[in-house]
Amino acid sequence: MTPIQRRDPPPWLLPLSAALGEALPRLYGQPPNPWLTELMEALLLALERGELDLDLRGPAPPGITSEGWPDAHLRELESSPLGHAPRGPLALEGRRVGWRRWRELRQRVIRALVARASRHTPLDVWEEEDGSLDGQQRLAVRTALERDLLVLAGGPGTGKTSTVARLLEAVVQRRAGARVHLAAPTGKAAARLRAATLGRWPCTTLHQLLESRGEGEFRRDRERPLALDLLVVDEVSMVDLALMEALLAALPDGARLVLVGDPAQLAPVAPGAPLRELLRADTRRLLGDAVVTLRTTYRNAGAIARVASTLRSHIEAEEDGSLGPIEALRPTLGRLGSNANLRWREVQAGPLPSPVLERLQSHRGRLEEAARACAPGTEQGWADLVALRDQLLVLTPRNRGPWGVEAIHRELLGQASAKAPALWPSGTPVLCTRNLHALGLSNGDLGVLVAGGEPWLVFGQERPIWLHLSQLIGALEPALALTVHKAQGSEAETVMVLLPEPDAADPRLLYTALTRARGEAWLLTPEKPR
Repeated sequence: MTPIQRRDPPPWLLPLSAALGEALPRLYGQPPNPWLTELMEALLLALERGELDLDLRGPAPPGITSEGWPDAHLRELESSPLGHAPRGPLALEGRRVGWRRWRELRQRVIRALVARASRHTPLDVWEEEDGSLDGQQRLAVRTALERDLLVLAGGPGTGKTSTVARLLEAVVQRRAGARVHLAAPTGKAAARLRAATLGRWPCTTLHQLLESRGEGEFRRDRERPLALDLLVVDEVSMVDLALMEALLAALPDGARLVLVGDPAQLAPVAPGAPLRELLRADTRRLLGDAVVTLRTTYRNAGAIARVASTLRSHIEAEEDGSLGPIEALRPTLGRLGSNANLRWREVQAGPLPSPVLERLQSHRGRLEEAARACAPGTEQGWADLVALRDQLLVLTPRNRGPWGVEAIHRELLGQASAKAPALWPSGTPVLCTRNLHALGLSNGDLGVLVAGGEPWLVFGQERPIWLHLSQLIGALEPALALTVHKAQGSEAETVMVLLPEPDAADPRLLYTALTRARGEAWLLTPEKPR
């Protein structure tokens, strides 16, 4: 991969790092220290990438601009109370430095998972009956039968879901009456998992399973644990450290846990990426045979798969994300044929690209027509509307900016109506932005506005959930376009990806976006300056 310059820091970083650099030393009776301020800036950027610490042995990370890395930063940290246990907010462990709070949380989570992995009951015999699984898939099933923890990793199309389905069959065959539950971080991901396993087992979001009380509080915990024998959690790449700790606290010691995910995807929005941590070399050694990685691809063939595989290799080899995937992929992208399922266009920076707007306007028109065939409160027309909604997904890394989600919605819905659901046209896709379990909705659920005489919203994958617009005031956003983060756990037949600079420097972002496509993907990037 070809190195490029590191991207500029996000606009929130400089004022936040300056405030921390001034406030934290003052709390410890110290004057501001430019070396520690710079170190905290780099650590804030690391959190944004899903990393909890910095490697002092590596090159200067984003946020470090001085020539003193790492000796000057290490010297100042060791002499400052900010780096002293147990109260100092910064922690040094070997040649890695990070925020003490998150490092301690990571240690607790890893210790709990390693303990589960160590509980091992060898099988006398197990053989797959129909021979439909490959060697790694069979190993995964056997591991789930023998150990209290299985970490099943793999990219799209590598058979994770079929492995889970066979694993569930094997568990219930060997243990009649086993209490099984499936979960995922979002409603979209839970619905996909439920459909893939034919609805045979209870399947909810993690927040529903743990009976969320909001603000990171849950009714299920060590004093009121879950009554389960096996829990399968899909899309674990989206689970942050705090949620993983809450889950482990509520899971009884006798229950088995299967964690399924793609470590090459974006890190969770909240701090910490447990799946990525579990697959680091040092932790993976501790977990031993509890980790199984699937690498054979069985679907999503073509240019999307080839580009995703290249990106995945880069991500696995280069954790810092400082190399530019577009530049490295330029020869491959330039050779794509007219029949390839991935199309790349360089377009003028600034205004929204016309191919995206034209496709969205046509899509919105078809959705409006399909919405007219729906009868609120019934199943009439609902399945066709949901299927049509999932035909197209427009993704961008940003909410704001010329190619951001807000700009797309202003263009399609108007300056005023973009934030006024009552003015949205019938057929507009919508996103629920809160956990509203009493209404059957979770943060991230997608629905469609059906506005006839009254404005109704329909959500749901297996069955329709009809709600009046008044029930979701303040909990809706238009979803003609989504950020890549909010699209995790989703899929669509066609995905159009707007990738402006400097976001083009993040291979995880591009990988996550492209792998949302079931059929074809469009990639639009700014024209390269001449």
